[in-house]
Amino acid sequence: MTHSDVILHRGNSVLQHGHFNNRVYVMKLAPADIHDIIRYADDLARTEGYTKIVVKVPESSVEIFSNDGYISEAAVPFFYRGREPAVFMGKYLDQKRKEVRDATIIADVLSKALRYAGKKGSPELPDGFSLMHAAMEDTEEIAALYRSIFKTYPFPIFDPDYIEESMQGHIRYFIIRKSNQLVAVASCEIDAENENIEVTDFATDPQFRGLGFAGSLLHTIETNMKQEGILLAYTIARAVFRPINATFAGAGYQFGGLLPNNTNICGSTESMNVWYKKLV
Repeated sequence: MTHSDVILHRGNSVLQHGHFNNRVYVMKLAPADIHDIIRYADDLARTEGYTKIVVKVPESSVEIFSNDGYISEAAVPFFYRGREPAVFMGKYLDQKRKEVRDATIIADVLSKALRYAGKKGSPELPDGFSLMHAAMEDTEEIAALYRSIFKTYPFPIFDPDYIEESMQGHIRYFIIRKSNQLVAVASCEIDAENENIEVTDFATDPQFRGLGFAGSLLHTIETNMKQEGILLAYTIARAVFRPINATFAGAGYQFGGLLPNNTNICGSTESMNVWYKKLV
């Protein structure tokens, strides 16, 4: 069953909200919209009964949000054109949502991931596998792979139409095939204005796990995006999931912080780790 929240534009900003993630997420904040967005997100959250608002803000605007009850949860240096940091800030309308479940597991996953710091190269693809940009004709298979892996997901990636539409926009998908079979996928969302990418949507068919495909996809995405002038890559990864945290730490990403109970993924609301890496 496909669920997802609504994405809307207000002024020059972009928000996602809904009962699926039970939150308002200000995905892109235009500086001129700040005061309007603070009011709008508050009204929306209170009217709908959401328990969290999360916003990605330039460091220079942190104080305005702090004064409105937001707390800083994670930071990505060099986010805006390689210069200004972005800070992920959260506001909780229900204090229970702030309490991190699985805190011991999350701490253990992070400490083990950090042991790999910068130590994993890009694994060679085994014989018989090929890695490429995804094309429009791949959308059905990509959606089917996502449906088979994730019980729930915060964006509608189970829908081939959404994937096709996102491909025509700012999202690039990369895939690994074994002859005709799609075995792994990942994507990146390009923020050309700020010269960064969010690397996301990793999935590998369970029978092909352990071959380092996430690392191969990540390396290819970085190489391609660097050539297009992208300065920084970051990701928001499931904090309890060992392999993906190890992949990013191993590829030289720095830990940026934890977003408590942030995202409905794999069947429940999970806390997420933020990782980032300067590409240039």
